[in-house]
Amino acid sequence: MPKKTTKKKEKKNTKYIFVVGGVMSGVGKGVTVASIGRILQSMGYNLSAIKVDPYINVDAGTMNPVEHGEVFVTEDGDETDQDIGNYERFLNKNIYRENYMTTGRVYQTVIQKERNLKYGGKCVEVVPHIPMEIRDRIKKAVEKTKAEIMIIEIGGTVGEYQNLLFLEAARMMKLYDPKNVLFVMVSYLPIPAKVGEMKTKPTQYAIRTLNSAGIQPDFIIGRSRVAMDDARRKKIAINCNINKEDVISAPDIDSIYDVPINFEKDNFGERILSKFNLRRKKKDLVDWRKMVNIVKNSKKEVSIGIVGKYFATGDFCLADSYISVIEALKHGGIANKAKPNLHWVDTEKIEKEGTACLAKYDGIIVPQGWGNRGSEGKIKTIKYCREKKKPYFGLCYGMQMAVIEFARNVCDLKNANSEEINSKTPYPVIHIMPGQKALLAKKQYGGTIRLGGWPCKIIKGTRLASAYAKKFKNKSTVLERHRHRYEFNNAFREQLENKGLIIAGTSPDGKTVEAIEIKDHPFFIGTQFHPEYISRPLDPHPLFVEFVRVCLGLKK
Repeated sequence: MPKKTTKKKEKKNTKYIFVVGGVMSGVGKGVTVASIGRILQSMGYNLSAIKVDPYINVDAGTMNPVEHGEVFVTEDGDETDQDIGNYERFLNKNIYRENYMTTGRVYQTVIQKERNLKYGGKCVEVVPHIPMEIRDRIKKAVEKTKAEIMIIEIGGTVGEYQNLLFLEAARMMKLYDPKNVLFVMVSYLPIPAKVGEMKTKPTQYAIRTLNSAGIQPDFIIGRSRVAMDDARRKKIAINCNINKEDVISAPDIDSIYDVPINFEKDNFGERILSKFNLRRKKKDLVDWRKMVNIVKNSKKEVSIGIVGKYFATGDFCLADSYISVIEALKHGGIANKAKPNLHWVDTEKIEKEGTACLAKYDGIIVPQGWGNRGSEGKIKTIKYCREKKKPYFGLCYGMQMAVIEFARNVCDLKNANSEEINSKTPYPVIHIMPGQKALLAKKQYGGTIRLGGWPCKIIKGTRLASAYAKKFKNKSTVLERHRHRYEFNNAFREQLENKGLIIAGTSPDGKTVEAIEIKDHPFFIGTQFHPEYISRPLDPHPLFVEFVRVCLGLKK
């Protein structure tokens, strides 16, 4: 009998989409990546995304949030660009350290490999070894995520010197695997006020600059104040050597969660699949459209004051410093069919002018922060919320400031403080974590703090427990993300508890305080962790849902 021949299963090649920017930064490459991912994921494909930052910094942890925006922490403890947060929110899945790279991180690895003779004694050069390392990192991220389609965002704008090596790596990948690599250019189409016409020339120059790096885009996304007309599409198509149908309009919209739906008006997802010779596996964006409809049709409104210090950049306000908090509040609003109206309150203004400005808000949040500047304004804010029964939610530093306020004004521990603010305070109710002093003495700041996902034991009978129970029922431990160097000092624990401070969450061994609250208050919760990092529009964090619900109830 002839032997049976088994047909060898064909290995499917991973598809790659590189997203680059043109004309200016801040046009929404991160949201574009997240939206493309959401669209293709909804069509049945396993998606993941990578962020490339062209900085020499090894990670985003040491960058000033006013300059760079929020530092987003992954579950495995990487300090990354805020775009990783957008990827997680849109894809509703965790993104890991393999999916984030910087110029500094790439060079550090290549130099270490050279020191370890990994190159076999060769002369190690910027080209080809740096682009090869970039390509290898992309492949490792694919292995980690098992992604069928990997989207890579190259930060910055085409034409910047810092981007060249990443573009070179992308060009090489296209050269060796042309059927499985696509390029998307996100460019800006200005409408000068005195001219009144949408201009395409800056985008044309951006494409020519990209061409000079050996890359031709497959799609051009035109960001502008209003939708692109047919005449502009034709002009871009002719001058940039692209099909008119591959020029995608991306006008300004009220909510970033509208972007995938807006892209689909131009059949973007189907056109990507067609170029990859793939087919749609299932219906698209069903749950997403339901969520967006809630956002659009919400009639109830709630006013939230965010009291912080990372707002001002010259004469402008940079809300990106707290982008995860902003989005988590929106998610809490979606769950309550309400729209949160957010207001920025500078802590230094409260120090000078007092807390009267807080009366108009339905609830107050004090988010993350570092150092002494503005701390007394936060403590005044918290005292006001505690005494006036104003809903208060303290996040990380916001919890630490709440402990200091309680110690000073309820326990009569005058001059109580954090060792971060005053190392000589007689009552260090917040002190440095074990092992951190040695790191600071050596000036080892980057990547040395408590980072990533850590378990929190929820104490029964607390407000915290009732909020979590609405989502997790009888779950007694949750995994929350951290980013801090200082913590609650257990030497004062009994004294503060005797006066009414409730320890609502701890580490599993009970030694580390993870959350506090107080009695007889509509909502007064502080968390050492950052619940905003894991809140998503299709899966809101229960603490933000409860906070918005209480604020709405008191408003009525």
